[in-house]
Amino acid sequence: MKKKLEQAHNLAKSALIDKPECKPSEGFLYIKDVSVGELVDTGSGLRAVVIDNNEVSTSVLVLKADNHPQKDKDFYLGKHRWGNETEVKIIGD
Repeated sequence: MKKKLEQAHNLAKSALIDKPECKPSEGFLYIKDVSVGELVDTGSGLRAVVIDNNEVSTSVLVLKADNHPQKDKDFYLGKHRWGNETEVKIIGD
């Protein structure tokens, strides 16, 4: 039993050291890398303006939600906080 616990401990320790490196999909950026004031588009059809970035999340103002049902649009429009690893495309470059 002690040997199994030691193996599990070593495995967990090495997993924390050798983290996988995450990259956004081709043609996309993480929203944490976008500057404030940029117009961005997500893969799900949301279009938003970046308002503020911090270490954990990014505040955005969603302007367009075309791919969502009409009855749900009011939820998607307006100010939201998205996780920093949300994949977006910059619009207008």
